[in-house]
Amino acid sequence: MIPERAKALLLPVAALVMLEIWARAIDLQSDSLAPPSAIAAALVGAFADGSVLIATRDTLVSAFTGLLIGGAVGLAFGIALGIFHVFDRLMEVTIESIRPIPSIALLPIALIALGFGYRMEILIVAFACIWPILILSRAAVGGIEPRLIEVSRALRLSPLDRVRKIIVPAALPRIFLAFRLAAGIALIVAVTVEIAINPIGLGAAIMTAQQALRPDLMLAYLVWIGVVGYLLNTGLVVAQRHLFGRAALVGDAA
Repeated sequence: MIPERAKALLLPVAALVMLEIWARAIDLQSDSLAPPSAIAAALVGAFADGSVLIATRDTLVSAFTGLLIGGAVGLAFGIALGIFHVFDRLMEVTIESIRPIPSIALLPIALIALGFGYRMEILIVAFACIWPILILSRAAVGGIEPRLIEVSRALRLSPLDRVRKIIVPAALPRIFLAFRLAAGIALIVAVTVEIAINPIGLGAAIMTAQQALRPDLMLAYLVWIGVVGYLLNTGLVVAQRHLFGRAALVGDAA
């Protein structure tokens, strides 16, 4: 019997083999495509000279810092909106007017204000990460069992203690799910900013390889970004199941 995880690899491995055979059969010469073996060799070379590690560090620094800043802002507002319904109604139009703005549309403003580098990229990533955490944490707080709130009132807990001891623990599995979603968004936005304008990180490395007419290296960086995203999500899934057990499954179903 083939393990389930091995079965999941059958299709991509078969696709890679077919692509390799096709590329060799037609003696592929292209500025945008390369055989899988050439892509793998380019990725190994990028690891050998350390360029992929430096680019990965730059991208992850921006992505994680923006995620933490945006996550903190989104979580604070999400909890406040979930608790205070009057505040939620007052902020509804403002939030729904700002939320649809693409984070990349802030590039001209951020570039003028902060210039190239980490700060500009972190600002844009943070803006993108605010909204999924805000929306999902607001829904998580609003979905808390009303009897828990009644208990907190019966115990005469202060608003801060109510949030710290009742609301956050009850909503934490879904809040962590929102954090998982925002982590993927942070990586996507960071790479997009680097491709568009910021000369650091994995996105800039893709553009440099493209300008050097190195499709094998360009595609190697794309593959590596996919690997980084997969590892990030897998790590967060493992942490979610370890921290919350069966409650994590409820969060995923929601």
